Amino acid sequence: MKRKKLLTLPLILALLTGCGAPAAQPASENADSEVASNGAETATEQASEESSDAAASTTEASANAANDTSAEASSESTADDVTSKPEPAKDKYDMRDITPTDLVAEMKTGWNLGNTFDSFGTSGVEAETYWGNPKTTKEMIDAVNEKGFDCIRIPVTWADHLGAAPDYTIDEAWFDRVEEVVNYALDDNMYVIINSHHEEEWRIPDDAHIDAVDEEVKAIWVQIANRFEKYGDHLIFEGLNEPRVKGGTNEWSGGTGEGRKCLDRLNQTFVDAVRSTGGNNEKRLVLITSFASSHVIPTIGSMKIPEDDHLAVSIHAYTPYDFTYSASGNSYDTWDGSHKGDIAGVMQDLQRIFGAKGIPVLLTEYGAEDKNGNSKEVCNWVTEYLTRAKKAGIPCFWWDNGLFESGNEHFAIFNRNDCSWYREDVADAIMAVYNEEK
Repeated sequence: MKRKKLLTLPLILALLTGCGAPAAQPASENADSEVASNGAETATEQASEESSDAAASTTEASANAANDTSAEASSESTADDVTSKPEPAKDKYDMRDITPTDLVAEMKTGWNLGNTFDSFGTSGVEAETYWGNPKTTKEMIDAVNEKGFDCIRIPVTWADHLGAAPDYTIDEAWFDRVEEVVNYALDDNMYVIINSHHEEEWRIPDDAHIDAVDEEVKAIWVQIANRFEKYGDHLIFEGLNEPRVKGGTNEWSGGTGEGRKCLDRLNQTFVDAVRSTGGNNEKRLVLITSFASSHVIPTIGSMKIPEDDHLAVSIHAYTPYDFTYSASGNSYDTWDGSHKGDIAGVMQDLQRIFGAKGIPVLLTEYGAEDKNGNSKEVCNWVTEYLTRAKKAGIPCFWWDNGLFESGNEHFAIFNRNDCSWYREDVADAIMAVYNEEK
């Protein structure tokens, strides 16, 4: 995560996606200029509008009804299928014949190793610490896991570590180091996501660039898939992080019809590239995403889902944006629950558009900056956020960029320098949600 941009979600969108609203249809080009939402690089955040109490209440009640229905159905299904619950993976190489729904249901809560392997601006293994974070150690990953995080996302930028076209050969030393850290987590029996992060300078989803971009995406993912083919189903591939046209129309709020169509092509290319390598990759869970990884209706409602038996969707939601991010002109730092309808609306849309069709969703980035020591407020917010996500069956991964005492975007909760916690109360609040009985 590097920077974020503020956008505004019109009140009419919340009303249109409320209780009883039909599933979103593919958005027309006219909708591009009417609907807005979250923005953030490494985290597309919702720029939530200060909606009226009545609208928030309507959205919340609607989401509660949808989630309660989903929970009841899930409970009945669990009771019927209790004997068919998959056996745990034997080791980090075990690739079970498990559905995406069953695999995602095994996950509790995740943490991002941000601003590390996704750092860009230099080549070689030195890039890991180029943005100021210390070199990743096994002790760091152990500490995160011991706190209760059973999932980790390791964002990786590959652009500075590639050879020339057409092969785009990935630097062997970079591959070695990424794999070393992946094994730190797999050895703790964690679920691990690796991706392709901060590639916006070359990965431009428009008609002018799509052919060249498509070839490079394919070349990169064939190499990654071959390198990690031996690992089991605890290793997950996420093809594209926040794919968008930098500075383009509706960059963070759904893009354009052209951009979304190009993204559909890139999602398919990613899936095909992974599957083409065979072996364990035939059954590996792969994550596709929306334009800018946003949850706004124009992009999630028009996504073309590849035909695949082991696929889920990755979305980012820093909701409400004005609470989670300090750069907003309308930023506030207390959580009194008056904006919980914003969270309810996001979960409802994801459940309606993906969950109801049997497509699991992972919120691979969420979080809230520290604003002058407002950890108690963040704890209240995260309890609301994760309680709703858990009810919807959506695992969430906290964006931790390592920044807390300097710089900006203070999303860190874990101090990597001494394996302590900057905001242990926030980490404990996260765990409290998942330690409760379902």
